[in-house]
Amino acid sequence: MARPQHFGYFFSRGFGPQAWGRSDWDWGHDWTKPDLYQQSVRTLEQAGMDLVIAEDAISLGNPSTLDLRIRQAYGGPKHDPLLLAPYLFAATSHIGIAPTVNAGFTPPYLAARQFATLAHLSSERLGINVVTDVGSARHAGLPPLPHDQAYDRAEEWITLLRRLWGSWGSSGYVGDPSDWHFADGDALDAFHNEGAYFTADGPLNALPLDSDPVVVSPGGSGRGLAFAGTHSDVQLALAPLSAAAVADYRGRVIAAAQAAGRTAADLRILFVLKPEIVSSSDEADRIVEASRHLSDDDLRTAAIAWSSDSETDLLALDLDAPVPDGTFGDHVSSRHDPRAARRHPGRPAARAPGTQGPQGAGVLARGLRRHRRRVRRLHRGARVGRRQRRHHLLGRPAPGADPPDVRRPGAGAPARVGSCGGEYGAGGIRANLFDFWWWTGSTMGGPARPVVDRLDHASIPRRHGQSSAVRRISARSEAELIAQ
Repeated sequence: MARPQHFGYFFSRGFGPQAWGRSDWDWGHDWTKPDLYQQSVRTLEQAGMDLVIAEDAISLGNPSTLDLRIRQAYGGPKHDPLLLAPYLFAATSHIGIAPTVNAGFTPPYLAARQFATLAHLSSERLGINVVTDVGSARHAGLPPLPHDQAYDRAEEWITLLRRLWGSWGSSGYVGDPSDWHFADGDALDAFHNEGAYFTADGPLNALPLDSDPVVVSPGGSGRGLAFAGTHSDVQLALAPLSAAAVADYRGRVIAAAQAAGRTAADLRILFVLKPEIVSSSDEADRIVEASRHLSDDDLRTAAIAWSSDSETDLLALDLDAPVPDGTFGDHVSSRHDPRAARRHPGRPAARAPGTQGPQGAGVLARGLRRHRRRVRRLHRGARVGRRQRRHHLLGRPAPGADPPDVRRPGAGAPARVGSCGGEYGAGGIRANLFDFWWWTGSTMGGPARPVVDRLDHASIPRRHGQSSAVRRISARSEAELIAQ
């Protein structure tokens, strides 16, 4: 029997204009309201996902690329996903929610108290996706920092948060109603911290947690991987999905963890993929071949997206030439370099083979046809019919389909398979992620196996007894599926 795997979903436009520039914008959702996101997380929870990570950027960008970032809503506007999180927790019972937070932008004491409050409200389903964006500093009157110093600040920030979360110790909270003894002040850690970047005092004015919120990190540079190895519970990994590349990436993250006195079992490495689900192998081959012969319009579309992500105007470059050294400044982590350029040194970034259409690198999935019977069974009784519902599940409307009804709970979601209580264990997001662990690399014995080479492998159900068809939630929305 195939091994279970961990899955999550990445809202790559965060709390921003979902579906802008696509036909499903006509469904009429208001992206500023919680309904659309609540429906999404309900569906993802029914599919057995471990967590949802919501992207964010505090700043609209630097003046030179401001128009590039907002003209087609690639980089903004965005609302704060931390404030959306309570609505998502209210709509679900088990799935973890990890909004993006900027280490250093929010003072440690305030951040620790906000996150502790949300962790209690959600029964410890809160995670935090920690980023080190240095371009936002000017909005708060903070000095900009080079890339590595931003990670130094993030290290101090997360270390201080953990000390604040632990400032009640194991005996500070008493809660004994027999003599109404609520807490023992002598057991609390009333510390004073003066660091290179932050000054703060404990203890934290919030009840202690059973465990700290899960820390997610996306940094792919050497400094970013060192941060992940030392502090993170989940590393969001951008790498080519070949066996060799996956094994190499995992090896570097785990080496960083071991250097910090941790083990491979102490963190999860979730590789980002953006599957395109098609109906046949012929259609898959056609799309792959077409992606090798992109038009100038396709290249400009990709360049605009990369320009937005990197806050660097790539439209001023020759799209048929390699990206020159020094194009990206200190504000850009190596993970934001166009991935095709890293994969094919010396080739033009936008014309490198293997990119899937104008949306950039992707994984083409071919396995849907063999599961057609299961998909039909999964969607039996769906309100708008099987064909339309399948397209809704895959994130794009079928011709003539009605928009999903987000006004009543559960509408537009696949039928629940099995018992939610039986699929998820107690303990919140940490239990979701650490209820099992498989080593898939090559440095601990045995050959490495690719995390994904087709949909069949990427969609193994995480919990036994769950239909594998329910895991076939595809991208082509503004979300990216992440899998370990």
